[in-house]
Amino acid sequence: MSSLFSPYSLKGVTLRNRIVVSPMCQYMAEDGHPGDWHQSHYATLARGGSGLVIVEATAVSPEGRITPGDVGLWSDSHIAGLASVAKAIKAAGAVAGIQIGHAGRKAGCTPPWEGGGLLDKNDPRAWQPVAPSALPFMPANPHMPREMSLEDIRRTQQHFVNAAGRALRAGFQWLELHFAHGFLAQNFLSALTNARDDQYGGSLENRARFLIETVAAVREVWPKSLPLTARLGVVEFNGREDQTLAESVQVLKWLKDAGLDLVDVGLALSTADEQVPWGPNFLVPYARQIRAQTGLPVATSWQITNASEADALIREGQLDLALFARTLLANPHWPFQAARDLKVEKAASVLPTPYAFWLQSWAG
Repeated sequence: MSSLFSPYSLKGVTLRNRIVVSPMCQYMAEDGHPGDWHQSHYATLARGGSGLVIVEATAVSPEGRITPGDVGLWSDSHIAGLASVAKAIKAAGAVAGIQIGHAGRKAGCTPPWEGGGLLDKNDPRAWQPVAPSALPFMPANPHMPREMSLEDIRRTQQHFVNAAGRALRAGFQWLELHFAHGFLAQNFLSALTNARDDQYGGSLENRARFLIETVAAVREVWPKSLPLTARLGVVEFNGREDQTLAESVQVLKWLKDAGLDLVDVGLALSTADEQVPWGPNFLVPYARQIRAQTGLPVATSWQITNASEADALIREGQLDLALFARTLLANPHWPFQAARDLKVEKAASVLPTPYAFWLQSWAG
């Protein structure tokens, strides 16, 4: 029977356990290039014993950055730094994954610890966001996103393809497309943010077209032996929960046909007024429905923090993988503690030998 500490195989990749480091933005890059911070950060997380480490949201183009500090893959110059990160992750025994995306109308902001608002238009680092429609995230916001032309759409899809190719050259073995959190792909999918009247707007099939075409195009360059996944915001918490979940089920069936291997069930956050019902494991019921109705393997995160609960979710077949974020920031070696709590034989084996030797008989 599967458990939190059982291996997991998808395509030609096998994870040592079902614990995944969720992509967490650090906003510490320079012109998209990772530095010493990222090298240390990801090596530490990988040494902690997780099976898969997914590098933070990495912009496919400069205008697709959430903040000026985002990691990027829009240039070959970014490959070397990320290759070093991927090498460190793999040296610690984890699989190296990366999330690539475009922030859409939420691009061009300050880091959250500086307020997370749009960069002042007089800031030399500022730029105008682009989106499917000229609709701002915040009502009456003076920084209106520019509506994308068909040429813009094709160019951005090629940016995803190019970034995927660079991720492969950097040594990553697991690719996640960021189609959630009110970013570009979610802007296309949501009826609340997409007011287009061409082939990319209107019907569900049209609103999903950007996502479907992007997955298909990336699948052409991403090896079939390696997992191609996506984080999708499957539900909008604005009184349209049932409708948006049903739409997501259909979209994921299309994406599966286009070559998607797994879905990371996430939040839509399409508009500023969503009333998210925060609480432990609150996205798991949606993930369970997605798994049952699409046949896709599923993962999710958001307030999964208890080892016993996470283990039960895997054993009961509700999840294939469990993603952890703040839990692992607080304690990168949480997998060791989880293994002890679950009475896993040789719990210290999830750690590097210099740690495992001293901790294996630790009783504190």
